Amino acid sequence: MTVTTTTTTTTLNLPIIDISSPDRISTANSIRQACVEYGFFYLVNHGVDEDFMKQAFEESAKFFSLPIEHKIKLNRKDYRGYTPLYAEKLDPSSLSKVLLAGDPKESYYIGSLEDATSASLNQWPSEELVPNWRPTMESLFWKILSAGKKLLSLIALSLNLDEDFFSKKPEAFLRLLRYSGELGSCAASAHSDYGLVTLLITNGVPGLQICKEKLNQPQVWEDVSHVEGGIIVNIGDMMERWTNCVYQSTLHRVMPTGKERYSVAFYMDPPTDCVVECFESCCSESSPPRFPPIRSGDYFSERFKLIYGSERNLKWSIEPKN
Repeated sequence: MTVTTTTTTTTLNLPIIDISSPDRISTANSIRQACVEYGFFYLVNHGVDEDFMKQAFEESAKFFSLPIEHKIKLNRKDYRGYTPLYAEKLDPSSLSKVLLAGDPKESYYIGSLEDATSASLNQWPSEELVPNWRPTMESLFWKILSAGKKLLSLIALSLNLDEDFFSKKPEAFLRLLRYSGELGSCAASAHSDYGLVTLLITNGVPGLQICKEKLNQPQVWEDVSHVEGGIIVNIGDMMERWTNCVYQSTLHRVMPTGKERYSVAFYMDPPTDCVVECFESCCSESSPPRFPPIRSGDYFSERFKLIYGSERNLKWSIEPKN
């Protein structure tokens, strides 16, 4: 099948959700509408201070500016640590059979700090190299987690579930991202996220685009603008499975602009032993479940295999390109 992609210059006007509103039912209804129509929205008044985020981006840039020999010592293990340039291809179907090159971005994963077992798996760069890095990122984790749990309780309300259905003990990962800005290919190829929700904060450099109708051809892409003080939220595949596609996991990508782009993605996922199956309220005789039940950990394992491929490809990805 030939896929034709059309990119527009249209800037999408996404819904803006005020998470601090005292009218939780109205806010939940607004979230439901946003999840049904777009799968993306902005979150404001979330409690993550703009000045602090500026500091976090400065610390992120300090790490990514280190020589590769320092960064590669913290190479990704147990989904924690450093992922080099070109190591990840979010759309494996578009991977060049000749070059085997991934996306021109690098990242750093920090797992949950909520329990000692998970926190012990995290890797941290040397304090001598980046003295304020760890405390800044730990503080960033807690700040976004607080906003994320409030959001998950509102999403539960929007589905007529107990408020703590999703927020009891979500698996949370903080991911720092640097896009090189090099022209000629997607900075992050087209994909949908895998978990419940993603909270995304950027440094204002444009590039994020979404395709609302991911099954239609040709694909139509629209720009997502930067909203000062706003967190961009998008629904993941697990939420789409749980809701029987009532809530959409929207296709998105990052296009290069010639400028370095930094962002922070905060993933909130179900625990690995959680069995995800369609909510009764989201299916009926006329709309039966579209997906079989699946254990969350098994689902993520299969998806990550497609993204990262073999260790040979990972080794190639950290070597300079000719």
